[in-house]
Amino acid sequence: MRIMFVGDSMTIGSAGDHTWRYRMWQHLNATHGGPYKIVGPRRELYDPAADAPVSHSYGAPGFPERARAHLAGWGEGWLHMAPLIGDAVRAGRADTLLVSLGLIDLGFYTDAGQTAENVHRFVTEARAANPRIRAVLLPVIRNVRALGDPAFADECERFNELLGKAVAELGTPGSPLLLASRPEGWDIDRDTYDGTHPNAAGEHLLAGAFADAMHQAWGVGAPYSPAQD
Repeated sequence: MRIMFVGDSMTIGSAGDHTWRYRMWQHLNATHGGPYKIVGPRRELYDPAADAPVSHSYGAPGFPERARAHLAGWGEGWLHMAPLIGDAVRAGRADTLLVSLGLIDLGFYTDAGQTAENVHRFVTEARAANPRIRAVLLPVIRNVRALGDPAFADECERFNELLGKAVAELGTPGSPLLLASRPEGWDIDRDTYDGTHPNAAGEHLLAGAFADAMHQAWGVGAPYSPAQD
């Protein structure tokens, strides 16, 4: 199994973060009985001081370089990742994608329908690189903006409906797609540090959403149980 994390700022993380990628790595080490590798063209965290993805200051020094691989970017969404995913899958020989995208698209670049079109493009490009690629897709999680902007909140819900339809339409036995459940009980005051980006509690919830989907559908690992840091 060769896993690639694909996401936006919630996935790349900021300097000093553990990231949910780290929580997922811990979980797989504890529960997955077979070999696996984390792949991707990037290793860095976003550095707010530099306003660029140049930091290697992870919150967990024990997170090894080989496990830090990803295809995630601060301010990047489906719009940005669809043109990149094919080459990334080929280079990393990825067979499993864990994807958390959409909030930045809806917030700045595309409406729900346009964002869904980029989901289709993303899947097409990934399959051109590996016809047997499989993926878990996480619905958009409302952030603090959605609390005060009803139109934005409606777009998030509309996109999540379209994402569910895309998963149902595009999934095949040879290249399955899973729609993960939104983290149960997600609370922006408790699970984020700024109304959007996950703190430690939120990181565990995000990792758990992917881990539980993979276990239930594909028998990977076990139900998620937060590791002790």
